[in-house]
Amino acid sequence: MIAKLPKVTDHIPDLRRYALALTRRGEDAEDLVQETLTRAYDRRADFKPGAAMRPWLMSILHNLHVDGVRSRLVRIRHAASAPANRDFAPASQEDAVRLSEVRRAFLDLPEEQREALHLVGIEGLTYPEASQILGVPEGTVLSRVSRARQSLRDREHQPSRRLRVVGGSDGA
Repeated sequence: MIAKLPKVTDHIPDLRRYALALTRRGEDAEDLVQETLTRAYDRRADFKPGAAMRPWLMSILHNLHVDGVRSRLVRIRHAASAPANRDFAPASQEDAVRLSEVRRAFLDLPEEQREALHLVGIEGLTYPEASQILGVPEGTVLSRVSRARQSLRDREHQPSRRLRVVGGSDGA
């Protein structure tokens, strides 16, 4: 008998964020989420009643991404990501620059570190849940997250490459 799936639509924003972190392109992320939902429906009999839906869906998404990367043998390109929630007021120019720098630093992390940090730091999953999704030991997730955070801290302490405002008052 095929198990009845709990409501999956509640998890679509989480899937989109994770897919965007993996693919770095909005269109590819949407395709990956669609493929994930299709695969989840096709394999609904594999879902264990009472199990957590979110890690199961994210595992499917992660595995589809890995399979896609292997089959296409293409390098993932950097692209600007859309904000997850459009209800926020637009950021000031300085905040927008800072956000862009943080996004760039995050996307520059090695893929394994970026995946682990996204699952734990952004999605709020536990290390065991992230371990299950990524298919690696919990200690590996812990070290990847630690290395990612250290890399971001190191980058934060590098001299700024931003333009600085000079002058600003002409006294007239």
